[in-house]
Amino acid sequence: MIVSTGSLFEIAYGRFAVGAYNINNMEQALGLFRGNLESEAPFIVQISRGARKYANVKMIEAIIRAADEIHPEAIFAVHLDHGDEETAYDCIDSGFYSSVMIDASHHPFEENIAITRRVVDRAHARGISVEAELGMLGGVEEDVKVDEKHAMLTDPDEAAEFVERTECDSLAVAIGTSHGAYKFSGRKGLHFERLAEIQRRLPNYPLVMHGSSSVPRSEVERINAAGGAIPSSARGVNADEFARAVPLGVAKVNIDTDGRLVWTRVHREFFRDQPEKFDFRGPGKEYVAEYARFIAHKNGKLGSAGRLEEVRAALG
Repeated sequence: MIVSTGSLFEIAYGRFAVGAYNINNMEQALGLFRGNLESEAPFIVQISRGARKYANVKMIEAIIRAADEIHPEAIFAVHLDHGDEETAYDCIDSGFYSSVMIDASHHPFEENIAITRRVVDRAHARGISVEAELGMLGGVEEDVKVDEKHAMLTDPDEAAEFVERTECDSLAVAIGTSHGAYKFSGRKGLHFERLAEIQRRLPNYPLVMHGSSSVPRSEVERINAAGGAIPSSARGVNADEFARAVPLGVAKVNIDTDGRLVWTRVHREFFRDQPEKFDFRGPGKEYVAEYARFIAHKNGKLGSAGRLEEVRAALG
């Protein structure tokens, strides 16, 4: 059942974070729905501009509709991830999306406000909520490319002004995460003091953490043992820190890179160990099961596992 993103945030705020997972194909969708149902968690399906180009808009949306029909007991929202203005309008007008993200964070503050405000006005007229971003995460992921030297944490005072002037429904904040597999080096980590300051200025307002994959060392090592060449320095967010972010206003956590690592590990190992095989359905089935386990594990860290019936009751 597709529900509004805002309704999930109202239920989750201060209690758990909703996992927001990107998908690009059928196998990811099957594993995503299975993992969330097995862990009894509500969730958000994210479609990026890259996914819309890769799988075709009609195809990726049809996959989600089919998954919803196959699993009517699932409770989820559909979200455009890192949209530009044109893509946001297309999703708003389609009537399929629960929410859209307009990412104008690479523009100056005033221009970010102006662009976001235009998208908010159009979305709210259709009953669709809007996520915006303030501050810039470093790293590379699909269309998002920001050199680390240009990354900057979200300013709490600017965040309060930004939300007041744009009336966006949630805000992605930069608190030390980054896109892709190369998030931290040395002893660097999340800036919880910055998150607390943002929440103090925006009480009871849903905040979003982007770039929150964990990049497990075991996945990197297994990929490399099967012929990969991912630097061993690749390091992500400690999933145990999600629980610290929830009381500080984080209601949505984006996870994408980890799912790609699982896909890569499964396929590399499958064909390494069975070089005579050529049927892609073999590793496809294995990936669905592995991705479902991965999703269930993440939901446990987010605190959303076991909340499905509670959410269903709250939605009425």
